[in-house]
Amino acid sequence: MSVSGTPSSSGASPSKLRVVMAQLDFLVGDIPGNTDLVIDATRRAAQEHQADIVVFPELCITGYPPEDLLLRPSLEVRVNEALERLKESGLGPAIVVGAPIRSGSLLYNAAVVIEKGAITGRYFKRFPPNYQVFDEKRYFAEGNDVLVMDICGVPVGITVCEDIWKDGPVEDAARAGARLILNLNASPFDTDKQARRKALVERKARENRVSIVYVNLVGGQDELVFDGGSMVVDHSGVLAAEVEQFREGLFPVDFLCEHHCQPVSQALPDAPSLEANVYQALVMGVRDYVNKNGFKSVVLGLSGGIDSAVTLAVAVDALGKDRVRAVMMPFRYTSSMSLEDAEAEAVALDVQYDVFSIEPMYDAFMATLAGPFEGTKPDTTEENLQARLRGVLLMSLSNKFGSLVLTTGNKSEMAVGYSTLYGDMAGGFDVLKDVPKTLVFKLAWYRNTLSPVIPERVITRPPSAELAPDQKDEDSLPGYDVLDQILNLYVERDFSADAIVAEGFLREDVDRVVRLVDINEYKRRQAPIGVRISERGFGKDRRYPITNRWKSGK
Repeated sequence: MSVSGTPSSSGASPSKLRVVMAQLDFLVGDIPGNTDLVIDATRRAAQEHQADIVVFPELCITGYPPEDLLLRPSLEVRVNEALERLKESGLGPAIVVGAPIRSGSLLYNAAVVIEKGAITGRYFKRFPPNYQVFDEKRYFAEGNDVLVMDICGVPVGITVCEDIWKDGPVEDAARAGARLILNLNASPFDTDKQARRKALVERKARENRVSIVYVNLVGGQDELVFDGGSMVVDHSGVLAAEVEQFREGLFPVDFLCEHHCQPVSQALPDAPSLEANVYQALVMGVRDYVNKNGFKSVVLGLSGGIDSAVTLAVAVDALGKDRVRAVMMPFRYTSSMSLEDAEAEAVALDVQYDVFSIEPMYDAFMATLAGPFEGTKPDTTEENLQARLRGVLLMSLSNKFGSLVLTTGNKSEMAVGYSTLYGDMAGGFDVLKDVPKTLVFKLAWYRNTLSPVIPERVITRPPSAELAPDQKDEDSLPGYDVLDQILNLYVERDFSADAIVAEGFLREDVDRVVRLVDINEYKRRQAPIGVRISERGFGKDRRYPITNRWKSGK
Protein backbone atom coordinates (compact mmCIF):
# COMPACT_ATOMS: atom_id res chain seq x y z
CA MET A 1 0.00 0.00 0.00
CA SER A 2 1.27 3.45 -0.84
CA VAL A 3 0.23 7.04 -0.29
CA SER A 4 -0.21 9.09 -3.44
CA GLY A 5 -1.24 12.59 -4.38
CA THR A 6 0.16 16.07 -4.68
CA PRO A 7 2.01 17.08 -1.51
CA SER A 8 1.17 20.36 0.18
CA SER A 9 3.30 23.19 -1.17
CA SER A 10 3.19 25.03 2.12
CA GLY A 11 2.70 24.30 5.77
CA ALA A 12 0.18 27.12 5.96
CA SER A 13 -3.52 26.49 5.50
CA PRO A 14 -6.14 28.94 4.39
CA SER A 15 -8.49 30.12 7.09
CA LYS A 16 -11.56 29.22 5.05
CA LEU A 17 -12.50 26.55 2.53
CA ARG A 18 -15.87 26.16 0.82
CA VAL A 19 -16.90 22.68 -0.29
CA VAL A 20 -20.05 22.21 -2.38
CA MET A 21 -21.84 18.86 -2.20
CA ALA A 22 -23.35 18.12 -5.61
CA GLN A 23 -26.30 15.90 -4.69
CA LEU A 24 -27.52 15.30 -8.22
CA ASP A 25 -29.45 12.82 -10.35
CA PHE A 26 -27.40 11.17 -13.11
CA LEU A 27 -28.61 8.90 -15.92
CA VAL A 28 -26.92 5.53 -16.37
CA GLY A 29 -25.11 5.25 -19.68
CA ASP A 30 -25.51 8.91 -20.66
CA ILE A 31 -21.84 9.76 -20.37
CA PRO A 32 -22.05 12.97 -22.47
CA GLY A 33 -25.15 14.15 -20.61
CA ASN A 34 -23.65 13.35 -17.23
CA THR A 35 -20.50 15.23 -18.19
CA ASP A 36 -22.61 18.23 -19.17
CA LEU A 37 -24.29 18.03 -15.78
CA VAL A 38 -20.92 18.03 -13.98
CA ILE A 39 -19.72 21.03 -15.99
CA ASP A 40 -22.95 23.01 -15.47
CA ALA A 41 -23.06 22.19 -11.76
CA THR A 42 -19.44 23.21 -11.27
CA ARG A 43 -19.98 26.53 -13.01
CA ARG A 44 -23.07 27.20 -10.91
CA ALA A 45 -21.19 26.22 -7.76
CA ALA A 46 -18.52 28.76 -8.64
CA GLN A 47 -20.91 31.55 -9.59
CA GLU A 48 -23.58 31.07 -6.94
CA HIS A 49 -21.55 29.66 -4.04
CA GLN A 50 -17.93 30.67 -4.72
CA ALA A 51 -16.91 27.04 -4.34
CA ASP A 52 -13.32 25.96 -3.79
CA ILE A 53 -14.10 22.24 -4.20
CA VAL A 54 -17.14 20.54 -5.74
CA VAL A 55 -17.69 16.89 -4.80
CA PHE A 56 -19.86 14.63 -6.97
CA PRO A 57 -21.30 11.15 -6.28
CA GLU A 58 -19.69 7.81 -7.02
CA LEU A 59 -19.50 6.84 -10.72
CA CYS A 60 -21.35 10.00 -11.68
CA ILE A 61 -19.79 9.99 -15.16
CA THR A 62 -21.48 6.69 -16.08
CA GLY A 63 -24.35 6.81 -13.62
CA TYR A 64 -24.84 4.10 -11.01
CA PRO A 65 -25.06 1.17 -11.24
CA PRO A 66 -23.84 0.84 -14.84
CA GLU A 67 -23.87 -2.97 -14.56
CA ASP A 68 -22.76 -4.71 -17.77
CA LEU A 69 -22.26 -1.43 -19.59
CA LEU A 70 -18.91 -1.65 -17.82
CA LEU A 71 -18.08 -4.61 -20.07
CA ARG A 72 -18.64 -2.67 -23.30
CA PRO A 73 -15.42 -2.34 -25.34
CA SER A 74 -15.91 1.39 -25.90
CA LEU A 75 -16.33 2.22 -22.21
CA GLU A 76 -12.73 3.36 -21.73
CA VAL A 77 -12.83 5.57 -24.82
CA ARG A 78 -16.06 7.26 -23.73
CA VAL A 79 -14.91 7.84 -20.15
CA ASN A 80 -11.57 9.25 -21.34
CA GLU A 81 -13.41 11.62 -23.67
CA ALA A 82 -15.53 12.78 -20.74
CA LEU A 83 -12.48 13.42 -18.56
CA GLU A 84 -10.83 15.36 -21.38
CA ARG A 85 -13.92 17.54 -21.67
CA LEU A 86 -13.81 18.22 -17.94
CA LYS A 87 -10.13 19.15 -18.13
CA GLU A 88 -10.71 21.48 -21.09
CA SER A 89 -13.83 23.22 -19.71
CA GLY A 90 -11.98 25.93 -17.79
CA LEU A 91 -13.60 25.07 -14.49
CA GLY A 92 -12.57 27.26 -11.58
CA PRO A 93 -13.11 25.05 -8.53
CA ALA A 94 -11.36 21.76 -7.99
CA ILE A 95 -13.75 18.89 -8.72
CA VAL A 96 -13.88 15.31 -7.51
CA VAL A 97 -15.86 13.00 -9.77
CA GLY A 98 -16.55 9.28 -9.86
CA ALA A 99 -15.69 7.25 -12.96
CA PRO A 100 -14.61 3.74 -13.98
CA ILE A 101 -10.90 3.90 -14.73
CA ARG A 102 -8.76 1.22 -16.36
CA SER A 103 -5.21 0.80 -15.16
CA GLY A 104 -3.29 -1.87 -16.97
CA SER A 105 -5.65 -4.78 -17.52
CA LEU A 106 -7.88 -3.99 -14.53
CA LEU A 107 -10.92 -1.76 -14.15
CA TYR A 108 -11.39 0.26 -10.98
CA ASN A 109 -14.22 2.22 -9.41
CA ALA A 110 -12.34 5.50 -9.09
CA ALA A 111 -12.52 9.02 -7.77
CA VAL A 112 -10.75 11.53 -10.02
CA VAL A 113 -9.56 14.96 -8.89
CA ILE A 114 -9.36 17.68 -11.57
CA GLU A 115 -7.81 21.08 -10.87
CA LYS A 116 -6.95 23.86 -13.31
CA GLY A 117 -7.33 21.68 -16.36
CA ALA A 118 -5.34 18.70 -15.11
CA ILE A 119 -5.98 15.41 -13.32
CA THR A 120 -4.06 15.82 -10.08
CA GLY A 121 -5.19 12.70 -8.26
CA ARG A 122 -6.85 9.32 -8.73
CA TYR A 123 -8.15 7.01 -6.03
CA PHE A 124 -9.25 3.43 -6.65
CA LYS A 125 -11.99 2.09 -4.38
CA ARG A 126 -10.52 -0.51 -2.06
CA PHE A 127 -13.67 -2.41 -1.10
CA PRO A 128 -16.02 -3.03 -4.05
CA PRO A 129 -19.15 -4.49 -2.37
CA ASN A 130 -20.69 -7.79 -3.35
CA TYR A 131 -23.84 -8.25 -1.28
CA GLN A 132 -27.53 -7.31 -1.41
CA VAL A 133 -27.99 -5.26 -4.60
CA PHE A 134 -24.27 -4.75 -5.12
CA ASP A 135 -22.30 -6.80 -7.64
CA GLU A 136 -19.16 -4.72 -8.04
CA LYS A 137 -16.63 -7.56 -7.91
CA ARG A 138 -18.07 -8.73 -11.21
CA TYR A 139 -16.49 -5.65 -12.75
CA PHE A 140 -13.97 -3.93 -10.50
CA ALA A 141 -10.60 -4.82 -9.04
CA GLU A 142 -9.69 -3.76 -5.50
CA GLY A 143 -7.56 -0.68 -5.09
CA ASN A 144 -4.59 -0.66 -2.73
CA ASP A 145 -3.40 2.91 -2.36
CA VAL A 146 -4.25 5.78 -0.06
CA LEU A 147 -4.83 9.19 -1.60
CA VAL A 148 -4.08 12.24 0.54
CA MET A 149 -3.35 15.34 -1.48
CA ASP A 150 -3.19 19.09 -1.28
CA ILE A 151 -6.39 20.67 -2.53
CA CYS A 152 -6.58 24.42 -2.02
CA GLY A 153 -3.83 24.15 0.59
CA VAL A 154 -5.62 21.53 2.71
CA PRO A 155 -4.49 17.88 3.08
CA VAL A 156 -7.55 16.04 1.77
CA GLY A 157 -8.13 12.30 1.73
CA ILE A 158 -10.40 10.65 -0.84
CA THR A 159 -12.48 7.49 -0.35
CA VAL A 160 -15.37 5.90 -2.25
CA CYS A 161 -18.62 4.63 -0.71
CA GLU A 162 -18.02 1.16 0.79
CA ASP A 163 -14.55 2.23 1.90
CA ILE A 164 -16.10 4.19 4.74
CA TRP A 165 -18.02 1.11 5.95
CA LYS A 166 -14.82 -0.90 6.30
CA ASP A 167 -11.79 -0.54 8.53
CA GLY A 168 -8.72 0.77 6.73
CA PRO A 169 -9.33 3.50 4.16
CA VAL A 170 -10.40 6.32 6.51
CA GLU A 171 -7.87 5.28 9.13
CA ASP A 172 -5.02 5.15 6.61
CA ALA A 173 -5.93 8.55 5.17
CA ALA A 174 -6.02 10.10 8.64
CA ARG A 175 -2.64 8.58 9.52
CA ALA A 176 -1.27 9.98 6.27
CA GLY A 177 -2.17 13.49 7.41
CA ALA A 178 -5.64 14.11 6.01
CA ARG A 179 -7.63 16.71 7.91
CA LEU A 180 -10.64 16.45 5.63
CA ILE A 181 -11.96 13.33 3.91
CA LEU A 182 -14.23 13.42 0.88
CA ASN A 183 -16.34 10.29 0.46
CA LEU A 184 -18.18 9.75 -2.85
CA ASN A 185 -21.30 7.58 -2.64
CA ALA A 186 -24.03 5.80 -4.53
CA SER A 187 -25.86 4.43 -1.50
CA PRO A 188 -29.43 3.27 -2.25
CA PHE A 189 -32.38 3.98 -0.02
CA ASP A 190 -33.95 1.68 2.48
CA THR A 191 -36.20 2.56 5.38
CA ASP A 192 -33.53 3.15 8.03
CA LYS A 193 -30.46 3.66 5.86
CA GLN A 194 -29.92 7.34 6.68
CA ALA A 195 -29.78 6.66 10.41
CA ARG A 196 -27.16 3.95 9.84
CA ARG A 197 -25.14 6.24 7.57
CA LYS A 198 -25.10 9.06 10.10
CA ALA A 199 -24.06 6.77 12.94
CA LEU A 200 -21.25 5.34 10.81
CA VAL A 201 -19.86 8.65 9.54
CA GLU A 202 -20.04 10.20 13.00
CA ARG A 203 -18.11 7.27 14.47
CA LYS A 204 -15.46 7.28 11.74
CA ALA A 205 -14.92 11.03 12.09
CA ARG A 206 -14.70 10.87 15.88
CA GLU A 207 -12.35 7.87 16.01
CA ASN A 208 -9.98 9.33 13.41
CA ARG A 209 -10.22 13.00 14.44
CA VAL A 210 -10.96 14.06 10.88
CA SER A 211 -13.90 15.88 9.29
CA ILE A 212 -15.80 13.92 6.65
CA VAL A 213 -17.84 15.14 3.69
CA TYR A 214 -20.24 12.39 2.61
CA VAL A 215 -21.81 13.06 -0.80
CA ASN A 216 -24.54 10.73 -2.03
CA LEU A 217 -26.37 10.22 -5.29
CA VAL A 218 -30.05 11.09 -5.62
CA GLY A 219 -32.57 9.70 -8.12
CA GLY A 220 -34.16 6.48 -9.35
CA GLN A 221 -32.46 3.77 -11.39
CA ASP A 222 -34.67 0.81 -12.28
CA GLU A 223 -35.75 -0.60 -8.89
CA LEU A 224 -33.15 1.30 -6.88
CA VAL A 225 -33.78 4.74 -5.44
CA PHE A 226 -30.91 6.90 -4.20
CA ASP A 227 -32.06 9.31 -1.55
CA GLY A 228 -29.10 11.65 -1.16
CA GLY A 229 -28.90 12.64 2.48
CA SER A 230 -25.39 14.03 1.94
CA MET A 231 -23.75 15.25 5.14
CA VAL A 232 -20.73 16.77 6.85
CA VAL A 233 -19.44 15.56 10.21
CA ASP A 234 -16.70 17.35 12.14
CA HIS A 235 -13.58 15.79 13.67
CA SER A 236 -15.31 15.23 17.00
CA GLY A 237 -18.13 13.23 15.40
CA VAL A 238 -20.78 15.96 15.46
CA LEU A 239 -23.13 16.27 12.50
CA ALA A 240 -22.59 19.79 11.16
CA ALA A 241 -24.67 19.73 7.97
CA GLU A 242 -27.18 17.41 6.36
CA VAL A 243 -29.02 17.68 3.05
CA GLU A 244 -32.68 16.69 2.91
CA GLN A 245 -33.25 13.29 1.39
CA PHE A 246 -34.68 13.16 -2.14
CA ARG A 247 -33.64 16.77 -2.81
CA GLU A 248 -31.46 17.54 -5.81
CA GLY A 249 -29.11 20.51 -5.75
CA LEU A 250 -25.80 22.11 -4.79
CA PHE A 251 -25.15 22.48 -1.08
CA PRO A 252 -22.19 24.54 0.19
CA VAL A 253 -20.43 24.04 3.51
CA ASP A 254 -17.72 26.32 4.88
CA PHE A 255 -14.68 24.97 6.73
CA LEU A 256 -12.31 26.83 9.00
CA CYS A 257 -8.97 25.15 8.49
CA GLU A 258 -6.49 26.38 11.07
CA HIS A 259 -5.75 23.32 13.18
CA HIS A 260 -8.62 21.02 12.24
CA CYS A 261 -10.85 21.51 9.23
CA GLN A 262 -13.89 22.54 11.24
CA PRO A 263 -17.17 22.79 9.30
CA VAL A 264 -19.43 25.74 10.07
CA SER A 265 -22.59 24.18 11.47
CA GLN A 266 -25.88 24.60 9.65
CA ALA A 267 -29.50 24.08 10.66
CA LEU A 268 -30.33 20.38 10.27
CA PRO A 269 -33.51 19.14 8.58
CA ASP A 270 -36.19 17.45 10.64
CA ALA A 271 -36.11 13.67 10.49
CA PRO A 272 -39.00 12.52 8.28
CA SER A 273 -41.48 9.90 9.43
CA LEU A 274 -41.21 6.38 8.03
CA GLU A 275 -44.31 6.95 5.92
CA ALA A 276 -43.11 10.28 4.53
CA ASN A 277 -39.72 8.82 3.68
CA VAL A 278 -41.11 5.76 1.92
CA TYR A 279 -43.69 7.84 0.06
CA GLN A 280 -40.97 10.16 -1.25
CA ALA A 281 -38.95 7.15 -2.36
CA LEU A 282 -41.91 5.76 -4.30
CA VAL A 283 -42.61 9.11 -5.95
CA MET A 284 -38.98 9.54 -7.00
CA GLY A 285 -38.74 5.95 -8.23
CA VAL A 286 -41.82 6.32 -10.43
CA ARG A 287 -40.85 9.77 -11.72
CA ASP A 288 -37.35 8.76 -12.77
CA TYR A 289 -38.36 5.39 -14.24
CA VAL A 290 -41.07 6.96 -16.38
CA ASN A 291 -39.11 10.03 -17.44
CA LYS A 292 -35.71 8.42 -17.97
CA ASN A 293 -37.28 5.73 -20.13
CA GLY A 294 -39.22 8.24 -22.22
CA PHE A 295 -42.81 7.24 -21.42
CA LYS A 296 -45.41 9.92 -22.14
CA SER A 297 -47.80 8.81 -19.43
CA VAL A 298 -48.95 5.94 -17.22
CA VAL A 299 -52.13 3.93 -16.97
CA LEU A 300 -53.35 1.73 -14.14
CA GLY A 301 -56.33 -0.30 -13.11
CA LEU A 302 -58.30 1.39 -10.34
CA SER A 303 -60.26 -1.18 -8.35
CA GLY A 304 -61.59 0.82 -5.43
CA GLY A 305 -59.12 -0.99 -3.19
CA ILE A 306 -56.28 0.44 -1.16
CA ASP A 307 -53.34 -0.74 -3.31
CA SER A 308 -54.55 0.90 -6.50
CA ALA A 309 -55.58 4.00 -4.54
CA VAL A 310 -52.07 4.49 -3.14
CA THR A 311 -50.53 3.70 -6.52
CA LEU A 312 -52.70 6.33 -8.19
CA ALA A 313 -51.74 8.96 -5.63
CA VAL A 314 -48.03 8.20 -6.03
CA ALA A 315 -48.34 8.38 -9.82
CA VAL A 316 -50.06 11.77 -9.75
CA ASP A 317 -47.56 13.17 -7.25
CA ALA A 318 -44.70 11.88 -9.40
CA LEU A 319 -45.92 12.90 -12.85
CA GLY A 320 -48.85 15.31 -12.54
CA LYS A 321 -52.50 14.55 -13.18
CA ASP A 322 -52.32 15.10 -16.94
CA ARG A 323 -49.96 12.15 -17.41
CA VAL A 324 -52.01 9.62 -15.45
CA ARG A 325 -55.00 7.59 -16.63
CA ALA A 326 -57.08 5.39 -14.34
CA VAL A 327 -59.34 2.62 -15.59
CA MET A 328 -62.07 0.84 -13.60
CA MET A 329 -62.90 -2.58 -15.11
CA PRO A 330 -65.88 -3.91 -13.16
CA PHE A 331 -67.35 -7.39 -13.20
CA ARG A 332 -70.43 -8.94 -11.58
CA TYR A 333 -68.55 -9.32 -8.30
CA THR A 334 -67.46 -5.70 -8.16
CA SER A 335 -69.31 -3.98 -5.35
CA SER A 336 -71.07 -0.65 -5.70
CA MET A 337 -68.78 0.58 -2.92
CA SER A 338 -65.73 -0.16 -5.08
CA LEU A 339 -67.26 1.65 -8.05
CA GLU A 340 -68.05 4.69 -5.92
CA ASP A 341 -64.64 4.79 -4.23
CA ALA A 342 -62.67 4.38 -7.45
CA GLU A 343 -64.55 7.27 -9.02
CA ALA A 344 -64.05 9.38 -5.90
CA GLU A 345 -60.28 8.78 -6.03
CA ALA A 346 -60.10 9.69 -9.72
CA VAL A 347 -62.15 12.85 -9.17
CA ALA A 348 -60.09 13.88 -6.12
CA LEU A 349 -56.87 13.57 -8.11
CA ASP A 350 -58.47 14.97 -11.30
CA VAL A 351 -57.15 12.27 -13.65
CA GLN A 352 -58.61 10.87 -16.83
CA TYR A 353 -60.97 8.11 -15.72
CA ASP A 354 -62.65 5.38 -17.76
CA VAL A 355 -64.99 2.54 -16.88
CA PHE A 356 -64.86 -0.55 -19.12
CA SER A 357 -66.87 -3.59 -18.07
CA ILE A 358 -65.12 -6.92 -18.62
CA GLU A 359 -68.45 -8.83 -18.50
CA PRO A 360 -68.92 -9.17 -22.30
CA MET A 361 -65.34 -10.33 -22.81
CA TYR A 362 -65.62 -12.81 -19.95
CA ASP A 363 -68.82 -14.26 -21.40
CA ALA A 364 -67.17 -14.61 -24.82
CA PHE A 365 -64.19 -16.45 -23.33
CA MET A 366 -66.38 -18.76 -21.28
CA ALA A 367 -68.51 -19.54 -24.33
CA THR A 368 -65.37 -20.51 -26.23
CA LEU A 369 -64.16 -22.64 -23.32
CA ALA A 370 -67.53 -24.27 -22.66
CA GLY A 371 -66.52 -27.47 -24.44
CA PRO A 372 -63.21 -28.21 -22.71
CA PHE A 373 -64.55 -26.98 -19.35
CA GLU A 374 -67.71 -29.14 -19.50
CA GLY A 375 -68.18 -31.17 -16.32
CA THR A 376 -65.72 -29.10 -14.26
CA LYS A 377 -66.49 -26.82 -11.34
CA PRO A 378 -65.58 -23.13 -11.23
CA ASP A 379 -62.26 -22.50 -9.45
CA THR A 380 -59.36 -20.08 -9.63
CA THR A 381 -59.36 -20.51 -13.43
CA GLU A 382 -62.41 -18.30 -13.75
CA GLU A 383 -61.03 -15.84 -11.19
CA ASN A 384 -57.74 -15.56 -13.05
CA LEU A 385 -59.55 -15.02 -16.33
CA GLN A 386 -61.06 -11.85 -14.88
CA ALA A 387 -57.63 -10.54 -13.94
CA ARG A 388 -56.19 -11.47 -17.34
CA LEU A 389 -58.95 -9.67 -19.21
CA ARG A 390 -58.13 -6.54 -17.24
CA GLY A 391 -54.47 -7.00 -18.10
CA VAL A 392 -55.31 -7.22 -21.81
CA LEU A 393 -57.29 -3.98 -21.64
CA LEU A 394 -54.51 -2.10 -19.87
CA MET A 395 -51.81 -3.39 -22.19
CA SER A 396 -53.90 -2.39 -25.20
CA LEU A 397 -54.17 1.17 -23.88
CA SER A 398 -50.44 1.07 -23.21
CA ASN A 399 -49.62 0.05 -26.76
CA LYS A 400 -52.00 2.54 -28.36
CA PHE A 401 -51.03 5.60 -26.35
CA GLY A 402 -47.44 4.91 -25.30
CA SER A 403 -48.37 4.70 -21.63
CA LEU A 404 -46.51 2.61 -19.10
CA VAL A 405 -48.80 0.24 -17.20
CA LEU A 406 -48.33 0.55 -13.45
CA THR A 407 -49.24 -2.62 -11.59
CA THR A 408 -50.51 -2.43 -8.03
CA GLY A 409 -49.39 -5.60 -6.24
CA ASN A 410 -47.76 -5.17 -2.82
CA LYS A 411 -44.88 -7.14 -1.28
CA SER A 412 -47.13 -9.30 0.86
CA GLU A 413 -49.08 -10.45 -2.20
CA MET A 414 -45.97 -10.93 -4.33
CA ALA A 415 -44.39 -13.01 -1.57
CA VAL A 416 -47.21 -15.56 -1.36
CA GLY A 417 -48.24 -15.49 -5.02
CA TYR A 418 -51.54 -13.73 -4.40
CA SER A 419 -51.49 -12.39 -7.94
CA THR A 420 -52.22 -13.55 -11.46
CA LEU A 421 -49.58 -14.05 -14.12
CA TYR A 422 -50.51 -12.08 -17.25
CA GLY A 423 -53.34 -10.52 -15.27
CA ASP A 424 -52.81 -8.02 -12.45
CA MET A 425 -49.07 -8.69 -12.89
CA ALA A 426 -49.21 -7.48 -16.51
CA GLY A 427 -47.38 -4.18 -16.73
CA GLY A 428 -44.05 -2.44 -16.67
CA PHE A 429 -43.55 -1.12 -13.14
CA ASP A 430 -44.96 -2.20 -9.79
CA VAL A 431 -44.97 0.81 -7.47
CA LEU A 432 -45.70 -1.17 -4.29
CA LYS A 433 -43.62 -4.26 -5.08
CA ASP A 434 -41.46 -3.89 -1.96
CA VAL A 435 -44.13 -2.39 0.31
CA PRO A 436 -45.78 -4.78 2.80
CA LYS A 437 -49.55 -4.53 3.04
CA THR A 438 -49.46 -3.18 6.59
CA LEU A 439 -47.25 -0.33 5.37
CA VAL A 440 -49.61 0.32 2.44
CA PHE A 441 -52.31 1.18 4.97
CA LYS A 442 -49.95 3.59 6.73
CA LEU A 443 -49.03 5.23 3.41
CA ALA A 444 -52.70 5.77 2.64
CA TRP A 445 -53.28 7.51 5.97
CA TYR A 446 -50.11 9.55 5.43
CA ARG A 447 -51.11 10.66 1.91
CA ASN A 448 -54.46 11.84 3.22
CA THR A 449 -52.67 14.16 5.66
CA LEU A 450 -51.31 16.03 2.62
CA SER A 451 -54.74 16.25 1.01
CA PRO A 452 -57.68 13.84 1.37
CA VAL A 453 -57.72 11.78 -1.83
CA ILE A 454 -58.42 8.24 -0.57
CA PRO A 455 -61.88 7.60 0.93
CA GLU A 456 -61.58 6.44 4.53
CA ARG A 457 -63.58 3.27 3.96
CA VAL A 458 -61.04 2.18 1.32
CA ILE A 459 -58.50 2.08 4.14
CA THR A 460 -60.71 0.58 6.82
CA ARG A 461 -62.72 -2.10 5.00
CA PRO A 462 -61.34 -5.69 4.71
CA PRO A 463 -59.21 -6.08 1.56
CA SER A 464 -60.69 -8.14 -1.26
CA ALA A 465 -59.71 -9.03 -4.80
CA GLU A 466 -63.45 -9.23 -5.66
CA LEU A 467 -62.95 -12.18 -7.98
CA ALA A 468 -65.65 -14.26 -6.27
CA PRO A 469 -68.76 -13.53 -4.18
CA ASP A 470 -68.02 -12.11 -0.70
CA GLN A 471 -64.30 -12.81 -1.16
CA LYS A 472 -61.83 -11.51 1.45
CA ASP A 473 -58.03 -11.70 1.34
CA GLU A 474 -57.96 -13.21 4.82
CA ASP A 475 -60.10 -16.15 3.63
CA SER A 476 -56.93 -17.67 2.19
CA LEU A 477 -54.18 -15.83 4.08
CA PRO A 478 -53.38 -15.07 7.72
CA GLY A 479 -54.25 -11.55 8.79
CA TYR A 480 -51.81 -9.07 7.26
CA ASP A 481 -50.47 -8.07 10.66
CA VAL A 482 -49.38 -11.70 11.18
CA LEU A 483 -48.47 -12.37 7.54
CA ASP A 484 -46.13 -9.40 7.27
CA GLN A 485 -44.27 -10.35 10.44
CA ILE A 486 -43.73 -13.89 9.16
CA LEU A 487 -42.63 -12.60 5.78
CA ASN A 488 -40.20 -10.17 7.36
CA LEU A 489 -38.56 -12.99 9.32
CA TYR A 490 -38.46 -15.42 6.39
CA VAL A 491 -37.74 -13.18 3.40
CA GLU A 492 -35.71 -10.32 4.86
CA ARG A 493 -34.02 -11.96 7.85
CA ASP A 494 -33.63 -15.56 6.60
CA PHE A 495 -35.24 -17.20 9.63
CA SER A 496 -36.10 -20.86 9.16
CA ALA A 497 -39.68 -22.05 9.64
CA ASP A 498 -38.74 -23.57 13.00
CA ALA A 499 -37.12 -20.33 14.12
CA ILE A 500 -40.23 -18.34 13.14
CA VAL A 501 -42.45 -20.71 15.12
CA ALA A 502 -40.09 -20.22 18.06
CA GLU A 503 -40.90 -16.50 17.85
CA GLY A 504 -44.48 -17.32 18.84
CA PHE A 505 -46.28 -17.84 15.52
CA LEU A 506 -48.61 -20.76 14.83
CA ARG A 507 -46.94 -23.68 13.04
CA GLU A 508 -49.90 -23.92 10.65
CA ASP A 509 -49.54 -20.27 9.60
CA VAL A 510 -45.78 -20.45 9.27
CA ASP A 511 -45.74 -23.63 7.20
CA ARG A 512 -48.44 -22.30 4.88
CA VAL A 513 -46.72 -18.94 4.35
CA VAL A 514 -43.26 -20.42 3.86
CA ARG A 515 -44.60 -22.92 1.35
CA LEU A 516 -46.39 -20.18 -0.58
CA VAL A 517 -43.24 -18.05 -0.71
CA ASP A 518 -41.16 -20.97 -1.94
CA ILE A 519 -43.51 -22.23 -4.66
CA ASN A 520 -44.18 -18.78 -6.12
CA GLU A 521 -40.63 -17.86 -7.09
CA TYR A 522 -41.57 -18.59 -10.72
CA LYS A 523 -44.19 -15.84 -10.58
CA ARG A 524 -41.85 -13.28 -9.08
CA ARG A 525 -39.29 -13.92 -11.82
CA GLN A 526 -41.91 -12.78 -14.33
CA ALA A 527 -43.14 -9.80 -12.36
CA PRO A 528 -42.36 -6.20 -13.31
CA ILE A 529 -39.69 -4.41 -11.35
CA GLY A 530 -40.65 -1.95 -8.64
CA VAL A 531 -39.20 0.48 -6.14
CA ARG A 532 -36.97 -1.14 -3.51
CA ILE A 533 -37.51 0.31 -0.04
CA SER A 534 -36.34 -2.51 2.25
CA GLU A 535 -32.97 -4.07 2.91
CA ARG A 536 -34.10 -7.11 0.96
CA GLY A 537 -36.57 -6.81 -1.84
CA PHE A 538 -37.56 -9.35 -4.46
CA GLY A 539 -35.27 -8.99 -7.48
CA LYS A 540 -31.64 -7.96 -7.12
CA ASP A 541 -31.57 -8.83 -3.42
CA ARG A 542 -33.14 -12.27 -3.27
CA ARG A 543 -32.25 -14.80 -5.95
CA TYR A 544 -33.73 -18.20 -5.22
CA PRO A 545 -33.83 -21.10 -7.71
CA ILE A 546 -37.23 -21.86 -9.18
CA THR A 547 -36.49 -25.55 -9.59
CA ASN A 548 -35.23 -26.95 -6.29
CA ARG A 549 -35.97 -29.48 -3.56
CA TRP A 550 -34.97 -27.49 -0.50
CA LYS A 551 -37.11 -28.53 2.45
CA SER A 552 -38.23 -25.72 4.72
CA GLY A 553 -38.13 -26.26 8.44
CA LYS A 554 -34.74 -26.09 10.09
